[in-house]
Amino acid sequence: MDKSFEPNAIESKWYPRWEASGVFTPSGQGKPYCILLPPPNVTGTLHMGHAFQQTVMDMLVRYHRMRGDDTLWQVGTDHAGIATQKIVENQLALEDKTRHDLGRPEFLKKVWQWKEQSGSTITHQMRRIGVAADWSRERFTMDEGLSAAVRKVFVEWFRAGLIYRGNRLVNWDPALGTAVSDLEVNNVEREGSMWSIRYAVADSDESIVVATTRPETLLGDVAVAVHPEDTRYAHLIGRQLRLPLSDRLIPVIADDYVEPEFGTGAVKITPAHDFNDYAIGQRHQLPPIEIFNKDAHVNDNAPEAYRGLERFEARKRVVADLEAAGLLVEIKPHKLQVPVSERSGAVIEPMLTDQWFVDLTRETLDDGRPGGRKAITEPALEAVRSGQIKFVPENWSTTYTQWLDNIQDWCISRQLWWGHQIPAWYDEAGNCFVGENEADARAHAGIAPVGELRQDEDVLDTWFSSALWPFSTLGWPGDSTDRALEWEQFQRFLPSATLVTGFDIIFFWVARMVMATKYFTGQVPFREVYINAIIRDAEGQKMSKSKGNTLDPLDLIDGIELEPLVEKSTRALLLPQVREKVEKRIRKDYPDGIPAIGTDALRFTFAALASYSRTINFDIKRAEGYKAFCNKLWNAARFVLMNLPETPVFEATGPLPATEAERWILGRLKQTLVEVEGHFTSYRFDLLAQAVYEFVWNEYCDWFLELAKPALQGNDAIAAASTRHTLLVVLETALRMLHPLVPFITEEIWQSVAPRLGLEATGLLQQAWPDAGALPEDAAASADIEWFKQVLTGIRRIRSEMNIAPGKTIPLLIAGGDASDQQRLARFASQIQVLARVEAPQPVPTPEPASAAAVVGSLRLLIPLAGLIDLDAEKTRLQKEIGKIRGEIAKCEGKLRNEKFVANAPAEVVAQERQRIADWTVQQDGLQLQLQQLEA
Repeated sequence: MDKSFEPNAIESKWYPRWEASGVFTPSGQGKPYCILLPPPNVTGTLHMGHAFQQTVMDMLVRYHRMRGDDTLWQVGTDHAGIATQKIVENQLALEDKTRHDLGRPEFLKKVWQWKEQSGSTITHQMRRIGVAADWSRERFTMDEGLSAAVRKVFVEWFRAGLIYRGNRLVNWDPALGTAVSDLEVNNVEREGSMWSIRYAVADSDESIVVATTRPETLLGDVAVAVHPEDTRYAHLIGRQLRLPLSDRLIPVIADDYVEPEFGTGAVKITPAHDFNDYAIGQRHQLPPIEIFNKDAHVNDNAPEAYRGLERFEARKRVVADLEAAGLLVEIKPHKLQVPVSERSGAVIEPMLTDQWFVDLTRETLDDGRPGGRKAITEPALEAVRSGQIKFVPENWSTTYTQWLDNIQDWCISRQLWWGHQIPAWYDEAGNCFVGENEADARAHAGIAPVGELRQDEDVLDTWFSSALWPFSTLGWPGDSTDRALEWEQFQRFLPSATLVTGFDIIFFWVARMVMATKYFTGQVPFREVYINAIIRDAEGQKMSKSKGNTLDPLDLIDGIELEPLVEKSTRALLLPQVREKVEKRIRKDYPDGIPAIGTDALRFTFAALASYSRTINFDIKRAEGYKAFCNKLWNAARFVLMNLPETPVFEATGPLPATEAERWILGRLKQTLVEVEGHFTSYRFDLLAQAVYEFVWNEYCDWFLELAKPALQGNDAIAAASTRHTLLVVLETALRMLHPLVPFITEEIWQSVAPRLGLEATGLLQQAWPDAGALPEDAAASADIEWFKQVLTGIRRIRSEMNIAPGKTIPLLIAGGDASDQQRLARFASQIQVLARVEAPQPVPTPEPASAAAVVGSLRLLIPLAGLIDLDAEKTRLQKEIGKIRGEIAKCEGKLRNEKFVANAPAEVVAQERQRIADWTVQQDGLQLQLQQLEA
């Protein structure tokens, strides 16, 4: 092994070897275990959320593979319809061209070219963090097999009456010219205004004042609504109002939706451009009036004065005209939530358009007749309510069920060219024919088509194909001979074991996968859904490019030099003004640059943060601490290997543990393995990381390596040989235990360790997970070593507080203690001398000299002070120590004085508090005696 741990050299060496060896493919043996990668956008680059989520998945995959499970990590990417099309359209714009200049076939060729050249960036970056994915089965949502599944699902749902085409209100992005899903809409708080407008009652001097944040939409008003019990307006319900700036009359209607206390208690109703208004319009059978074209310019349904104006220009004109007509009552500043397209930045316009929908509310009987349960959503609800699917943490199941209980029909069409083109054809008479291809559509047509057929130009929502991910990636529908192997995998790996995903897509992806998988396969897509937390910065702020507080995981792995600030990773892809902000933040927070911490340290950090919290704060200083852990492990391994004899291999079984220290460390290894396995089962990766850190750093590196030195340096050949073997065995076992968290460093070290135990150095992923049951546990040895550690800690604390040079050998006096203490002193005397740098322990003489003391139970360890320290300083130390002990005694006594505590707490807890008082009192008496002697 090299002298120092160099992460980059190790990482660049091992991943290509793993991938080339085929070790990531299923073994075909053992219980099936499958994880589905939430497919990242083909346009994407690795960000902190990806790296965190994929680290969790990789830990699970490596753990189950080592457990002997037949493990598949199914990976792939999503075609990301809007984002991908936008990238290619932007490239065309640089040539002063649009997609319409090329036409659909040529434009799609351009997109496929871009995908082949640039669409694999994120999968290459995933390899940097060590994902043990089966790349031979990598899928893309527009692969031939997945596209076939999409067409089949669409056609079957359509023929079952569960997909329909209708004119309904949707989120419309006027910049992109397409409907978008709720997930692609961000509600952004902005400063706006509230305009109060007077609507005159026809044939009356009365009027109603209506408050609105969108005065331009009054051009499409069809009613004004009031609450049915609002006495102010009861006499006006059913009357007609004169619509301002128009010659139309609109009715006053009563609806429970209106809140009398909000604003004026009267609400303008514009069904064609507001979702709440649309619902009211449906209830009252009010015809919607569209006033905007698809580019958000006013159309011919509005008065002539406003036609052709862009919507926000129309707002200015409307407000000016209202004021001129004396109908503008008031303008107030008002903060409001504005729906903004995540893809284009344009303000979303609710728009009535012809779209395709999945009917999620239709009830059918088992034979297809109406009147039964909801055909798609009810099985998805039952899957969670019955426990077939379990959420971790469990509270997220409520989020899932509440959404499905209040589900709305799903708009699945998008006005794009890139994506799965809807398998529907129209004849010259406007009749629609649906099929997996044109021939299939004709074959299933109830009537003969009139003339030529043209295919629907819309494509399906990206989430439609993503909803099929659990079974389409495994070969469904399996009706092609060249997919026979995939069909076998489908039968073996569905349901998958675990889905790891964020809470923000429970609605848009998780629920839809359950709906589609249950409907088409009868199976649940996965058995458990682990909802991971969202990564924030060290101050708890959401990471965003606009704030400049984003961290690139590859920058953390490789580090950043500030002069010059190297453009790499995702920064090179940012807009110049955004990149400048990110770089400014980096310089502010990390004036010396971001140190390279390596992949393993980053992964350990993610594991340590992975609690059940909704959000977690990422602090680079914590990552630096886990880099120190990797260095510690590396140095410990070098120490062990350097202390082995020249004989390269130990015998298969090795010698029996000859020392208490060996039996103690083997017992602690057993206990740690049991803890780790439990934390894997419960998805408490933070506790798992804490357990392995405590064992490796504190118990193995800090204590056992030191406790081994007397045996290694002594004259007992049996103890020396046994200790060397145990050092090696525990190290090798710990490397297997650590491998799911930190795969690169463990592989590199294991390759040097394995041959010394006669193991074939194939690779850690081919090794079995350590068997905790095969490890010995010696309670007596563990008790002895814990006592020994307290003795060494006590003596070292005195040396530290007295500033005694580490190399100086000092006398040690013994007072008190029971028979067990005396026996242990006799057994560990030589080790105490070596490790504590003291002379042979001696009984305390009479009179007792002035000494510094440490107390272990009833045993007092005394270091004579003559010539060593300032007596006043030692008195101060003792007084401080006694004060701490008195505080602990007071806490215990306070609990025992609490009658409710004594009455309600378990008997063993009460007994434990009483025992603590006894133990603290013994220590206090010993230190008090020492203080009295010093004062004398």
